[in-house]
Amino acid sequence: MQISSRFTIAVHILICIETFKNDSKVTSDFLASSVNVNPVVIRRLLQQLKKAEIVNVTRGSGGTSLTKPADKITLLDVYNAVECVEEGELFHFHENPNPLCPVGKNIHGILDARLEKIQAAMEREMESVTIKDVMEDARKLIGIPLLIS
Repeated sequence: MQISSRFTIAVHILICIETFKNDSKVTSDFLASSVNVNPVVIRRLLQQLKKAEIVNVTRGSGGTSLTKPADKITLLDVYNAVECVEEGELFHFHENPNPLCPVGKNIHGILDARLEKIQAAMEREMESVTIKDVMEDARKLIGIPLLIS
């Protein structure tokens, strides 16, 4: 199991938006240069973040901004916006466990409750961390001013 890079790229995007909002128009090209990916990747993620009402995107070279204060956006909000978790299930089972095997036919009973608890713990932790928290860490590490509200 591995969460895709969409999540970390989306967090990177939000940090850049907040860091550079007063200095530059934060466009998909600008963000792509920071993340070091194709601007198309950034545009797709921005559309997902826009749909989740996390960012505003102005077409052309208008730039991007957050829709609400950084302390109101959690990592769980970002995760839910950009990760494609089917039916809210983080863990995906292999399709055809052998029903004739005692482990195969019982694998859901063996793991389901534990995996649900693990996912719930992860989501609680993600919900407790905001983009402002991450920005404060960034400010300490790279010396950027804390410009967020």
